[in-house]
Amino acid sequence: MQYREKYAIIEGEPDKKTYPEFSTALSKLTLTHEGVIFFMFLEVNNIKKSYGSDASYIQVLKGVTTSISRGQMCVIQGTSGSGKSTLLNCIGGLDTMDSGSVKIDGKEIFGLSTSALSDYRRDYLGFIFQFYNLVPNLTVLENIQVCQYLTENPLDMEDLLETLGLTEHRNKFPAQLSGGQQQRCAIARALIKNPKLLLCDEPTGALDSRTSRDILMLLEKVNQTYGTTMLIVTHNNSIKNMVHKVIMIKDGLIKQDYENQTRIPAAELEDL
Repeated sequence: MQYREKYAIIEGEPDKKTYPEFSTALSKLTLTHEGVIFFMFLEVNNIKKSYGSDASYIQVLKGVTTSISRGQMCVIQGTSGSGKSTLLNCIGGLDTMDSGSVKIDGKEIFGLSTSALSDYRRDYLGFIFQFYNLVPNLTVLENIQVCQYLTENPLDMEDLLETLGLTEHRNKFPAQLSGGQQQRCAIARALIKNPKLLLCDEPTGALDSRTSRDILMLLEKVNQTYGTTMLIVTHNNSIKNMVHKVIMIKDGLIKQDYENQTRIPAAELEDL
C-alpha cells in the first residue's frame, strides 16, 4: 500500500510518530484504485453565493459540498453560468460567500478579514487564469521573481525553468513569446512560491488544441513532480479524463462528484 502525504509517496504503514495525523484522521482519507491514499486537504461545505437584490437578485451557488484530497488533480466542469468560476473564486478568497464553510488544510477561510484573506492567498494559493496577466516590461525571469519574493520557501528557480521548458526563454519579454510560452510563464509564476493549492481558471481557454495539450501535459508533470494539489475549472469535456477527481456543476448545484477509476494521460486526450 502507498500513502501520499504532502509531496511524498510513503511505502507501507506510515509511522505514527512521523505522521501523527494518520491515527486521528482515518475519516479524511481517500483510497484510489491505484492503491494510493490521499490525505483530505480541501473541504467545502454547503457554500451559498448570490449577487444583487430585489429584482436583480440571483443565487449562483445553491449549497455546494465537496472535498479534495492532498495531491489530487480535480476538474470542476460546467457550462457558462453554471457557477464553476464563482466556486473557484470563493475557494480562492477572491469572492465572499453568503454562507457555508471552506477549509484548506484545516484552516477555515469563511469570515476572514480582507487582510487575513490576503495572507491566505499569499501563503496557500497559486493562480493560473485564461489570460496570462504577465507584466509586459518584465522578462520571463523577472515575471516569475515577482512571486518568488512572496514566500520564505520558494521552489528552486533553475529547476522550475527547466521543468517548464523556459530556460532558453528566461530573458525574453512577453511580447516575444507564443501563447503557450506565456502560459508556461504564468504557471511558473504561480508555482515558484510553492503553493499548497493551484487554482486554474480555464488555463487552456485561449489556446489552440495542440498548445492546450502541451499545457495539460505540463500541469500533469507538475502534479507528478511537485505533488501540487490542483483545481481546474473548464468547460472542455475531455480534460476531466486526465484527473483524479471530477466535479460536474449545473445551475449552482453539484450534479456529479466522482473519482476516475482509469485516467487518460494528457498526451492521449482528444477533442481539446
